[in-house]
Amino acid sequence: MSTKNDSRLRRARRSRTQIRSLGMNRLSVHRTPRHIYAQIIAPAGDKVIASASTLDSDLRSGATGNIAAAEKVGKLVAERAKKAGVVAVAFDRSGFRYHGRVKALADAARETGLEF
Repeated sequence: MSTKNDSRLRRARRSRTQIRSLGMNRLSVHRTPRHIYAQIIAPAGDKVIASASTLDSDLRSGATGNIAAAEKVGKLVAERAKKAGVVAVAFDRSGFRYHGRVKALADAARETGLEF
């Protein structure tokens, strides 16, 4: 692995230990240059409650690696979480900087009704 990815994973591990101590569901975000993925994971870490990504058939049309696509994923994951009965989550950015697509996804999820 590269040093850059090692640093990102170290930051992610540190934030996940803090989230685990809270005992809340977490909204985990992963991004690649082409796609963005979001999952709401149970406090124990053993179950995915809701998920959305740009690989979903209704989001796959058009560009998938930009801010607009990240906003759509944020709205979709928030809607699916509300259907599953989840209202409050802890935001896990997986060591990525909070800007650009990660920020757009988080803002869209907040606007749709997810609290974090």
